[in-house]
Amino acid sequence: MTKKFILSGLVIGLINFIASMLVSQIFKIVFPAINAEYTNFNLFRPAQDPLMLLFFVYPFLLGIIFAWFWDKTKNVFGTDMKGGINFGFTYFIIATIPGMFITYASMPYSLIMIVSWLVGGLVNAVLAGIILVKLNK
Repeated sequence: MTKKFILSGLVIGLINFIASMLVSQIFKIVFPAINAEYTNFNLFRPAQDPLMLLFFVYPFLLGIIFAWFWDKTKNVFGTDMKGGINFGFTYFIIATIPGMFITYASMPYSLIMIVSWLVGGLVNAVLAGIILVKLNK
């Protein structure tokens, strides 16, 4: 793995972490009932659980994977802004939609919680594509 993958992945991770927090806060304001779900220990670990620290690693791990996958597929999507957006949207369709479908089908999360994660996933994937285009010209 090259430094370029890691640097791009860390930038994507930071931007996606911030974007996720913003999308989450918007949904919590617009749909306050989500707050009760996030604090339900039958659905989520308590914030004090040491494993919850992995939550903060996730966007950086995903960012590095995005950078690696971009390097393998950028010729398919194109290296312009439209290509970056298509890259992100394609990832969203392939990974996020099926993941949220099975989550909704098999776990007791509300539909609005799933929709909030879908919106966050779309925002993050498209942002990742845009960042990759900008960093890898």
